[in-house]
Amino acid sequence: MANKRDYYEVLGVDKNVSEEDLKKAYRKLAKKYHPDANPDNKKEAEEKFKEVSEAYETLSDPQKRRMYDQFGPDGPQGFGGGAGGPGGGYYSYTGSGFNGFSGFDGFGSDFGDIGDIFSSFFGGGSGFGSRTRQRSAGPKKGRDLKYNLDVTFEEAYSGVKKEITIMREEECPTCHGTKAKPGTKTSTCAACHGSGRVTQTVSTILGQMQTTKTCPECGGEGTKIEEKCPDCKGKGTIRKTVKIKISIPAGIDNDQTIVLKGEGESGTKGGPKGDLYVVVTVRNHRVFKRQGNTVICEVPITFTQATLGANLKIPMVDGTEEIYPIPEGTQSGTKFTIKGKGFKAVNSTYHGDFVFVVNVQIPKRLTTEQRDLLTKLAKTMNEQPPIKKRGIFG
Repeated sequence: MANKRDYYEVLGVDKNVSEEDLKKAYRKLAKKYHPDANPDNKKEAEEKFKEVSEAYETLSDPQKRRMYDQFGPDGPQGFGGGAGGPGGGYYSYTGSGFNGFSGFDGFGSDFGDIGDIFSSFFGGGSGFGSRTRQRSAGPKKGRDLKYNLDVTFEEAYSGVKKEITIMREEECPTCHGTKAKPGTKTSTCAACHGSGRVTQTVSTILGQMQTTKTCPECGGEGTKIEEKCPDCKGKGTIRKTVKIKISIPAGIDNDQTIVLKGEGESGTKGGPKGDLYVVVTVRNHRVFKRQGNTVICEVPITFTQATLGANLKIPMVDGTEEIYPIPEGTQSGTKFTIKGKGFKAVNSTYHGDFVFVVNVQIPKRLTTEQRDLLTKLAKTMNEQPPIKKRGIFG
């Protein structure tokens, strides 16, 4: 098996890269190599896509990144990426860490060879550190997937329907998940009687102890296959690209997650499908900003509008305009609020407010008439007269 490329090299970043720059590098490459964006070179693009997604799935998780920096891509448990293998799509697995590295998993990596010592005593049994490594012959839920989705500020405000493309493992249509070639026989494992586990009694320094471990004859499947399915090569699943429609609710905020039940990978032995977690990223807007459910923007006004008052046309996020009267003598930096025109709270009828801040623009150039009028105004207000402009010769 060929050695994997360094994940930092794959993403074109150095080892001290920040989370923000890591995300930017990933998005750029993911869009570049997405199979839908490369119809003429789909196979090669898909491989690149998987490699990029696998690298990001590892380096974007602080715990996995620490493990990777310590052990490299072929570390103690391997650093396989997204669904059903290395990466794939704008998604990865949810959950905490790799198998055997989330929290205290018996005698895991923090204890080095101690786990191996106890394993030699207890045969890899459930007593010490092997509970997550044992395979069960019963139904098992499919893996969850994660997909990062970008939406515009306006889409987050009004809500939008999107169609996303992911790759996932689905039940093989040929063998229907049995892993066996149709027409061939499968039999119950004689060693474990279909349970996928065997119990044995061993003598230790502590005396006679009984342990349970994965059946070595069937690998925990509970059945013996005479001939593997030719289409899925005995996996029971095939990798498939699927399109999924998703409704983004009005008011969705940055980093909020939408869970699509049953849109993850297929389960085994009749187990339910996993779920798809869609994590939303809302793009910044050049005019509007968001604070909670409040929309904030800056509105430039003229000197005369600030002095005399005016009916302003205020642009709304949805593309409409609101007429708002500001009083005479309005100062630069004054805030005005339009009730109920902010973001809608998700799963609620509540709407935030729209706040605009006026910025008085002082003209840099005046006509002779405008200057004379302002000079007269200054005199009526007992202000110091303006400095006269001088010609070339004074």
